[in-house]
Amino acid sequence: MSVLTPDAARAEHPLVIGHRGASGYRPEHTLEAYELAARMGADYIEPDLVTTSDGVLVARHEPEISATTDVAEHPEFAVRRTTKTIDGLTRHGWFAEDFTLAELNTLRAVERLPRLRQENTIYDERYRVPALTDVLALRARLSAELGREIGVYIETKNPSYFASIGLPLEPALVRALREAGLDEPDAPVFLQSFETANLQMLRGQVGVRLVQLIHGVGAPADLVAAEDPRGYLDLASAAGLAEIAEYADGIGPLKDLVIPRSGDGVLGAPSPLVSQAHTAGLLVHPFTFRNENAFLPAQYRSGGPGADYGDAFAEYEAFLRAGVDGMFTDNPDTAVAARSALLAPV
Repeated sequence: MSVLTPDAARAEHPLVIGHRGASGYRPEHTLEAYELAARMGADYIEPDLVTTSDGVLVARHEPEISATTDVAEHPEFAVRRTTKTIDGLTRHGWFAEDFTLAELNTLRAVERLPRLRQENTIYDERYRVPALTDVLALRARLSAELGREIGVYIETKNPSYFASIGLPLEPALVRALREAGLDEPDAPVFLQSFETANLQMLRGQVGVRLVQLIHGVGAPADLVAAEDPRGYLDLASAAGLAEIAEYADGIGPLKDLVIPRSGDGVLGAPSPLVSQAHTAGLLVHPFTFRNENAFLPAQYRSGGPGADYGDAFAEYEAFLRAGVDGMFTDNPDTAVAARSALLAPV
């Protein structure tokens, strides 16, 4: 079998990363969403990881699971509804870490954005919550079937919080990568986090590439806990990027940090971020690209309601021309088409 690795693909074109799978078309963080992303041409699929009470890593966007599962419809779990403070924010609902894997397996996924993605709701309660091992097995199967390496771009969610309750994510993650034969520098794996300390710790434990995620506001939870005054915008400065390069291989910035929008939502000119990151030796993979008007810059909206599609191709072109190395997208097929159109021979 002739295998095109993600790195070989990057030499020809920027990476397409299926954000939570093909989440524009299926409920996010399901095996079905990940598989669809790969079949649409994504180079990587992106699971976010939280943990169960028995220490099994599962794919959910955040610890609180009521927006992405049918847990509220299970009377046997009504008493599990609670209030927690995570990274300084108060959350109400049901939390993955209060369930065993067997209990989570009785739940089914639902669409997180039903008003914007009503068509996705037809798949509600059809798919289960996958464990990391399920995702890695799917990756291996699809790589063999499609004749190209499908990578995994794994995010550790709220790592300081999980460590504080005695359920750290990293040991199980490292173990799973090693058991899957993916703990090598050339493995089709990226590990990402909005925190800094766990990436620095992982640098000494795994050989895969690491990515520092950067929001447009606020600060990493671990820096806040350590009373470090730096925020995300400090990390995105030239000095901050140089520090990131000491422990990471790339950054995943909010896309507005790459090309800012004006107060009325119009996409402007690129910032220096891409060139500064490249000078520091860092890849740049901004998030998140979506087709709906609700998420597009003002000049690319179609004029219809927020759920209608706008000119997503124009937005992709602007960012590709700005020199990004990859893109997190809910609509991998649109991203692949946009990349192909821009890079096609004249």
